[in-house]
Amino acid sequence: MADPSPARLAAVDLLDMVLVQHRPLSETDRLDRLEAPDRAAAQRLATEVLRALERADRVLKPHLRKAPAGRVMNILRLGATELCTGGAAHGVVSDCVEIAARGKRTQGAKGLVNAVLRKVAETGPAEWAKLRVPRLPKWLRAPLAEAWGPQAVAAMERAHFAGAPVDLTLKGDLPEGLPGETLPTGSVRLKDAGQVSALPGFAEGAWWVQDAAAALPVKLLGDVTGLDVLDMCAAPGGKTLQLAARGARVTALDISEARLARVRENLDRCGLEATLVAGDALEHRGQYDAILLDAPCSATGTIRRHPDLPHVHMGEKISELIGLQGWMLDHALSLLKPGGRLVYATCSLLPDEGECQIEEALERHPGLRVVPAEAPWIEPAWQSEEGGLRLRPDFWAERGGMDGFYMACVTKD
Repeated sequence: MADPSPARLAAVDLLDMVLVQHRPLSETDRLDRLEAPDRAAAQRLATEVLRALERADRVLKPHLRKAPAGRVMNILRLGATELCTGGAAHGVVSDCVEIAARGKRTQGAKGLVNAVLRKVAETGPAEWAKLRVPRLPKWLRAPLAEAWGPQAVAAMERAHFAGAPVDLTLKGDLPEGLPGETLPTGSVRLKDAGQVSALPGFAEGAWWVQDAAAALPVKLLGDVTGLDVLDMCAAPGGKTLQLAARGARVTALDISEARLARVRENLDRCGLEATLVAGDALEHRGQYDAILLDAPCSATGTIRRHPDLPHVHMGEKISELIGLQGWMLDHALSLLKPGGRLVYATCSLLPDEGECQIEEALERHPGLRVVPAEAPWIEPAWQSEEGGLRLRPDFWAERGGMDGFYMACVTKD
């Protein structure tokens, strides 16, 4: 048989990493060995399977006496998802059988893979279309339903299943030939981005990839021209780039030197400057005119873009993260000059990581107050009671949604 598609082979490896090893896709270097088109295809295939996992398992179930373990099941999931969403049956089945045949632990299952996927090719697409939108796991669905209601959660699940377009933040003017919709907030949205590094303006550093919601915390700081600004948890660096492009003197702090190296690469590509500091945010010292604290969190607001997250953990570390967020917020306030502005943000859908943190900080710190979020692009549905912004994946559904985020700007006397 011919060699399987490098993209399909890598996609199965990625699925094993998430569903067997329970490690996030962000940790892999598996794609580094691939050519750019195969790298993009493997990433797309793996994320499509993860988004549709519930459907894939339901389509496969009637054809299996017992679900096979680990990698064999992931080969079947990849094949079923492709077959049910328009993939050419011969190529998909052939590659999946060959991927099974190449593994010592899976070669005995190649007959099963062949038989099951041929049946799925016949009946799967019709069944697929009848199945419900895949649901969030119970550990997350229950608290979200309590916070926002069942209808909102169902709308979020539809947004997660639809996936996410690519959003760009511009350094200056829109490069000629860059296709996309300019959103009310200023981000540019691409529906069919393809290979990002091949788009107009990439090599020249005219823009960087950043979800439209993730681009808003910096905007809440207002005019930062000439100010000393601390980006307290800087990696992957989108907000550092924004601050530098807006004329701030930026200190980009992150605990990971490796992640800061990526920030440096993007700064160099975009011709922007910032001081990079590797260190523990809770031990950092200094005084700043403005601070951006995009705190470590559950990242539950980014599932439409990172569908691996619900499969990596069961929410067991969220209580630890909530405690860390409070400590980091208190320490950040100690670094803020009187009259300065601090934006606290998390890419979480859980109020305990957002609204509650600001409400409790107001109780702990006399003289601390929220600066109400005011801008022409702010929609009424986004505004939270304490003066911050609550964004959800189902907002802008007709445009392709947005990441879930909470953000609030505070100042102290």
